[in-house]
Amino acid sequence: MEEPDFSASEPFGAFGPDELMQCYARGVFPMGEARDDPRVFLIEPDQRGVIPLDRFHIPTRLRRTVRSDIFEVRVDTAFGAMLDACAAPAPGREDSWINGPIRRLYMALNARGQAHSIECWKDERLVGGLYGVTLGGAFFGESMFSRERDASKVALVHLVGRLKRGGWRLLDAQFLTDHLTQFGAVETPQAAYLKLLAAARTLRPNSRSLFEPMTGEEAVFYALQPTTQAS
Repeated sequence: MEEPDFSASEPFGAFGPDELMQCYARGVFPMGEARDDPRVFLIEPDQRGVIPLDRFHIPTRLRRTVRSDIFEVRVDTAFGAMLDACAAPAPGREDSWINGPIRRLYMALNARGQAHSIECWKDERLVGGLYGVTLGGAFFGESMFSRERDASKVALVHLVGRLKRGGWRLLDAQFLTDHLTQFGAVETPQAAYLKLLAAARTLRPNSRSLFEPMTGEEAVFYALQPTTQAS
């Protein structure tokens, strides 16, 4: 693990949004040690969690939930609130890797159109969702949270539907978890992952696809379609 330099006086020290995107481009991502620890470390795991878009799986019950549109799905309307919700203590996750420097970096990427949140709302409350970073035809999922049953899962299906509709080809999940295996996530050796990343970076997907309205029925339809390469 490499520790970026945040010691300089400018807002991001010697490691800012440009340097962070360069890290993503070479298959490295940042994490903090703890919520109150200002250090940021760069991680390059030997095995990478990847959700293959051409083999995305939606459990039967979840398909019904997504199609029911019980949540209003929005994009980038509350990015800061999404970061804070993902960093907040939760059962089984009392601490967080999202510290102050990381929050500032991702807020800057969002302002530049390079980081996005897929949000689930109910009765005007943000009840779940996820956020991540986009680079070419790759989307790097960072974190998710739920305050209502299935909210983060619905957000994931909507994300995949939008990615596939727009021509993205790689969905990076960083680490494989039991939660993600139900969607078809697999472990991929870093060397193989870097080849996938290199190919995805050459693509120019339709960025509007993330923001265009999508019903739950459409999200399921697109998420289960074969992948197509953007022009």
